[in-house]
Amino acid sequence: MKAITSIILLLITQLNFAQNEMITSKGIITFEASIPLYEENKAVNESVYCILNIKTGEIKSLIFIKDFHFKIPLMEEHFNANYLESNHYPKAIFKGKILGFNWNIIDTTPKEFKMKGNLEIHGKRKEINTVVFLKRVKNEIEIISDFNIDLNDFNIKIPKVLSMKIAETVSIKSTYLLQ
Repeated sequence: MKAITSIILLLITQLNFAQNEMITSKGIITFEASIPLYEENKAVNESVYCILNIKTGEIKSLIFIKDFHFKIPLMEEHFNANYLESNHYPKAIFKGKILGFNWNIIDTTPKEFKMKGNLEIHGKRKEINTVVFLKRVKNEIEIISDFNIDLNDFNIKIPKVLSMKIAETVSIKSTYLLQ
């Protein structure tokens, strides 16, 4: 009887926990470090994981570096081998909070919120403060963000020979549709 009661309590706890979270594995992150007059230096990753706690506004995102894809295969190879060293640092992680998050005020019109958290890339962690836009799409929630990072903050070194072609400040755009 104790075992059955324990299992029921565990299931109720898990169900309650799951009801407080929305999840996706199909987010999109765009990374752009292009310099005008040179080749586009842009990559897209469509295998991004994100969890949002709708009670607390806590948000977590996981990105596998090797899932960024460039138009030019050689750029992708250099990105993984030389700059992000994806064999040693295979993922980027964001853990933060959407400040003032309130599920009840989110509707089909985008609402602006501030988001604060820590981004870890290339073994380095940096605090990020940005704005996110949230809206409902049926029973899902769309989260859009756009912020910049400095490569130096994450100890990502660009060779002098290429420094004219790759921006030191990189634009990161993300879109998540969580269920």
